[in-house]
Amino acid sequence: MHIRASRWVITVAALAAVALTTSLGVWQWRRAEFKRALLAQQQAQQSAQPLNWQSLREAAADGTLDTFYGRMVRLRGRWVPGTLVWLDNRPRHGQAGWIALTALRAPEGETAVVVQRGWLPRPTDPRRPAPSLATPEGEDVEVLGRLAPPPSKLWQLGSEAPGPIRQNIDLGAAAVEWNLPLMPVSVQQTEPVESTLDGVPLQRDWPVVAVPPEKHVGYAVQWFALAGLIVALYVWFQILLPRRRRIPLAR
Repeated sequence: MHIRASRWVITVAALAAVALTTSLGVWQWRRAEFKRALLAQQQAQQSAQPLNWQSLREAAADGTLDTFYGRMVRLRGRWVPGTLVWLDNRPRHGQAGWIALTALRAPEGETAVVVQRGWLPRPTDPRRPAPSLATPEGEDVEVLGRLAPPPSKLWQLGSEAPGPIRQNIDLGAAAVEWNLPLMPVSVQQTEPVESTLDGVPLQRDWPVVAVPPEKHVGYAVQWFALAGLIVALYVWFQILLPRRRRIPLAR
């Protein structure tokens, strides 16, 4: 009776492990397909005319903003004081760093968007305060960049505390915090060239996707291989090996 109970436990555990690893493999495979579609979409958008505020508002009203990811935008507006945020733990080229975000408001004041203004390597001295960027109040600026999804969210414990340095930013919460009509997208700024007030240049070689489709395919293959290994081990130790041990006894 004890042997049968333990065999049932092993069977249930093996089935659960196979289901989990297979589902993770399928998820990674779908992520690869999504990244391929996103890359194709952005490549198709690169040759189109830049969008302006009116185009963004029309796309937002139609619910089609995400179809323009990768499209160039040219926006004239004003930086909103008090909205400079540095997203922490954003590595680039194997180096830890920050991404600077600032809200840009349209001249009419009816629309605003978060602009990813560039990347900086994190200072080696952890006590050093966050860098400063020029956000002149009341001065019109022109931003040329690429329409992108909101900044990716990293895993964290608890909710995000307000402040100049954050792990993540939720655009809905930021709209309430800053009392701004933020669009549910961001702009990855490419021009003009800009530096911090300390003279450190911002880097704007934005990757189209953080993880290429090939890596997701590799992860999927690993999960599928692990599921196959679990099945093979179960068949060997729970079916084939006990049968081989019973054969000499039968003789």
